[in-house]
Amino acid sequence: MASLAFSATSTNILPLYAAVSDRPVLFRGGSIFGKSIFSKKHNSKGLMVTNVATELPPTIPPPKKEISDDRKLAAWTSIRQERWEGELVVEGEIPLWLKGTYLRNGPGMWHIGDYNFRHLFDGYATLVGLHFENGRLKMAHRQIESEAYKAAKKNNKLCYREFSEAPKTDNFLSYIGDLANLFSGASLTDNANTGVVKLADGRVVCLTETIKGSIVIDPDTLDTLGKFEYSDTLGGLIHSAHPIVTNTEFLTLLPDLLNPGYMVVRMEPGTNERKVIGRVNCRGGPAPGWVHSFPVTEHYVIVPEMPLRYCAQNLLKAEPTPLYKFEWHPDSKGFVHVMCKASGKIVASVEVPLFVTFHFINAYEERDEEGRLTAIIADCCEHHADTTILDKLRLQNLRSSTGQDVLPDARVGRFTIPMDGSPYGKLEAALDPNEHGRGMDMCSINPNNLGKKYRYAFACGAQRPCNFPNTLTKVDFKEKRAKNWFDEGSVPSEPLFVQRPGATAEDDGVVISMISDKNGEGYALVLDGSTFEEIARAKFPYGLPYGLHGCWIPKN
Repeated sequence: MASLAFSATSTNILPLYAAVSDRPVLFRGGSIFGKSIFSKKHNSKGLMVTNVATELPPTIPPPKKEISDDRKLAAWTSIRQERWEGELVVEGEIPLWLKGTYLRNGPGMWHIGDYNFRHLFDGYATLVGLHFENGRLKMAHRQIESEAYKAAKKNNKLCYREFSEAPKTDNFLSYIGDLANLFSGASLTDNANTGVVKLADGRVVCLTETIKGSIVIDPDTLDTLGKFEYSDTLGGLIHSAHPIVTNTEFLTLLPDLLNPGYMVVRMEPGTNERKVIGRVNCRGGPAPGWVHSFPVTEHYVIVPEMPLRYCAQNLLKAEPTPLYKFEWHPDSKGFVHVMCKASGKIVASVEVPLFVTFHFINAYEERDEEGRLTAIIADCCEHHADTTILDKLRLQNLRSSTGQDVLPDARVGRFTIPMDGSPYGKLEAALDPNEHGRGMDMCSINPNNLGKKYRYAFACGAQRPCNFPNTLTKVDFKEKRAKNWFDEGSVPSEPLFVQRPGATAEDDGVVISMISDKNGEGYALVLDGSTFEEIARAKFPYGLPYGLHGCWIPKN
């Protein structure tokens, strides 16, 4: 389906950078998927590659205060230019069956003018595409043209409220106006820098936690097509950054900040209309808990109520607090609710130990020998109810690689929600956290196992000491073991699993990740899903910033 068929339209001879070299080359234009005008050669594995590149727009200059000594690791530096595209040299063997495009979204530009953003989540969105076909790999990246990004470029300053940043007001009247815009949602960012999903009808949408930050992109060119406008009257300002998207439905949660609770909504393929399945009222706290993600089973939606709750007072502050727009309310306790997809009825609502999680991994229904539902199992990347993980994601902390072990511990937290009417559920480690270095986040699974009992998860773990997850990890829930891939000095992004066509084994496929390497470099990595051994890599023309979440678009 997707082909990343970008073209250079300039008729002037322009300097370019080949994907395999730092040396400039000259090019008059053309399509990287059209007839090749570059010489071809074979690498050490016998794979034919083409040295291709397209025109580069002006490089975005870094701010004067940009980290002068941290070009060794590109993960936490702004993208060097707005766009690039070309074919990469492959070392190793990419399976011939791997045909499609891996899209990855994430914050990629952390400055505007001379001003440096402070938090990982603040950066303007950079979309990266890796197109696999016939054992070859083409790469491209683009800035997502959100209103927030375009306004910042035009005015050379921050114009919308990002995760931890707010535009500076000149006087009291402008401050009052900013507050009014905040309550109406006008000043909230549409910087869709968190995830990217392919809807069942083929549309590809980039997302963040503001509802206005839903942006449709072209998966072939990575161009921004426009806003994804919801046609219903549900309103609201925020939603879960991670909806559940399948071939038949789109499910998400809408937190209600005024009457604390969550609406569970569904959107049918081919429509922009969300319909309410049901509502969950909060059992504790002054506001709903943060719902960055949530899991589902075959028949139920699992709604977490975390003690890390939205806080309007913190949102109004000009300078960020350690918990940003949230507040920790341990006295409010933690809860998990189970809603029937078909009826919208709440079939279980249990108190659980305090927890902090960004990302749920999967959930499934546990039944006895007679098929009766006994429990819901829900797995997540859980930070031992430690809220400091939020502040550890300040860019200053990530850029300060001192060799000390400062990454907060994390585990695969397994919730057991009894379905016998019990008021309490369990939360415990699904396996020894030392198996994955007591680091766990950015998980993916075989999508065929969504909502079903599963064996494997692919995530980012830790080899300590570190200040950020630095390994790729395959978790085996049956054996309660983990395999870890590690490249010293590098930062891998979320691993994405792609199953081999016709496979029956859950881990028969490949795992794709993008690596920010040392010395300002980076590369695409392909691991065998079963052995978790490297089978191919392809060097980028320069290191890319760290990315968050992605999706796979198969080529038909």
